[in-house]
Amino acid sequence: MSTEFPNLPWLKRPIILASKSPRRQQLLQQAGIPYRLELLEVEEDFPEDMPVGDVAAFLARKKAQAAASFIKDQEIVLAADSIVVLGDKIYGKPRDYEDAVHILKNLSGNIHRVITGVCLLSKERERTFSGISKVHFATLSQEEIDFYLTHYKPYDKAGAYAIQEWIGLSKIRQIEGTYSNIMGLPMEQVYRELMKF
Repeated sequence: MSTEFPNLPWLKRPIILASKSPRRQQLLQQAGIPYRLELLEVEEDFPEDMPVGDVAAFLARKKAQAAASFIKDQEIVLAADSIVVLGDKIYGKPRDYEDAVHILKNLSGNIHRVITGVCLLSKERERTFSGISKVHFATLSQEEIDFYLTHYKPYDKAGAYAIQEWIGLSKIRQIEGTYSNIMGLPMEQVYRELMKF
C-alpha cells in the first residue's frame, strides 16, 4: 500500500511548518498540503491571567513570530499549539510517569476540551484562530493507565494521551468537533484559511 499522498495543485504558496509534531506533519501530508519544516525551540509560557480559551492561539502566534525570519517571497508560516482543558485547568505535557498518571486519572470518566490554536503568517498578513473539540473519556482503571503509559509513553503529548493510539481507540466514548483537531490541527479550518491566503 502506497504512503504517497498527492499535493493539491491549487495551493500555490509554499508552506513553512514551524512544528516538531509528527502528527501535524502527517495531517498536512494526508491533506495534500506540501510544506517544508523549520524546527524551533520556543518557550511555551503565557500570562497567568490569560483566559484559558486564548492560550493555544497565543502560543501558536508566538511560534509563528519566532519563525518569521524564515519567510521568503510568497511563503506562509503555519504554527500551532494544542492544549487539553478540564474545567478551567490546562493539562500540558506530563513531566514524568507520576504526572501522566495524575492527568489521566483526572480525565478518566470526564469530558474535556482540546483547543488547538493555529497561526498563519506571511510577509503581508497574519491570521490566528482556534479549533475546539470535546472528548468524552470512559473510565480508566489503574491497570489500563499503567498499560497505556508503559507501552505508548505519551510524554510529548498534551493531556498525556494521543487520540490515534490505544487510548483513543478503546477508551473514548464520543468526540464533538473534529478528530484532526484533537490530533493537532483543525484541518478544515486550516484548509479554508489557506485558500483565503
